[in-house]
Amino acid sequence: MDRKLFIASIAGVALLLLAGTASAQKVSFKDPTGDDNGPGNYTYPTDGVYKRGSFDMTGFDVEAKGGKVDFDVTLNSPLEDPWRMGGGFSTQMVFIFIDNKDGGSNEGVPGTNISFAPGDEWDYLVILSPQPPGTVKNEVGAKMASRQSSVIVPSRTKGAGRTLSATVGLDELGGGDPTTWGYQVVVQSNEGYPDKTDLLTRKVNEYEGQHRFGGGTDTDCDPHVIDILAADAATQHAMLKYECNPDGSAKQMATLKMVTKQ
Repeated sequence: MDRKLFIASIAGVALLLLAGTASAQKVSFKDPTGDDNGPGNYTYPTDGVYKRGSFDMTGFDVEAKGGKVDFDVTLNSPLEDPWRMGGGFSTQMVFIFIDNKDGGSNEGVPGTNISFAPGDEWDYLVILSPQPPGTVKNEVGAKMASRQSSVIVPSRTKGAGRTLSATVGLDELGGGDPTTWGYQVVVQSNEGYPDKTDLLTRKVNEYEGQHRFGGGTDTDCDPHVIDILAADAATQHAMLKYECNPDGSAKQMATLKMVTKQ
C-alpha cells in the first residue's frame, strides 16, 4: 500500500474512534450506603430472601451511545434470584423518573404514595422489574393509563453482581442529552400479588412481617419506598417525610425532587 494512503487510512480510523468516544454521553451519581430505611425508620421483612443491603442503592449510571440509553442501578448487596424470575434478581423493583422537558406529572407510581415537587415533575418513567415485560406493561395499562405513553418497560432487565441493568432507545425518551436531565430513582420491592390499585409494589406496614417492610403505618399514607437518589440520608428523609390524618389518609405526602449532575 502507498505510504501516504496508509497514513491517511490510519488517521481516518483514529478520527472515527474519537468521534465514537465523543458521541457517548454518560452521567453517574453516588448514593449513600445504609440509607435503605425510607424516611428513616423502615425495616426489612423477616423472610431470608430480603438480604440486608439488597434495597440500598449505592450508584446510578446513565450512558447514551448509538441511539441507545443504558441504565445501571447498583445496590449494596449481591443480587440473588430466589423466586427464579430468570433475570438474575427477584426481590427488587426500581423506578427511574426522568425530567427532560417542561411540565410532566407530579404523581408517583400507584402503590408508592409519593408525589413530585412543583418544577420537578417527571416526563418519562423507566421500570426495572424482574417480572416479564408483558406483565409490567399490562399493569401499566391498567393502573397508569393516562401516562402509559410515558412509561418505558425495557425488553430485558438483568441483574449481575450488584447491578441492575437495562437499555432503551433514546427516541423513546424524547431524544436529547441525558447528561442534562433530572433524575429520581426509587427503590421498591417486586410484589407478585399486589393490591388491586398497586403497580406490582410491596407495602410498608407498622410492623415488619415475612413479606412486609415495617416502620410505616397500616393505613395508606406512608411512602412505600425504601431508598431514593439523594446526596445524603438527611435529604432523603426530608423528601420522604409524611404526615397522616386521623382517618389514615395523607395529610402531608412524601414529595420528591429531581437530582441533576452538577
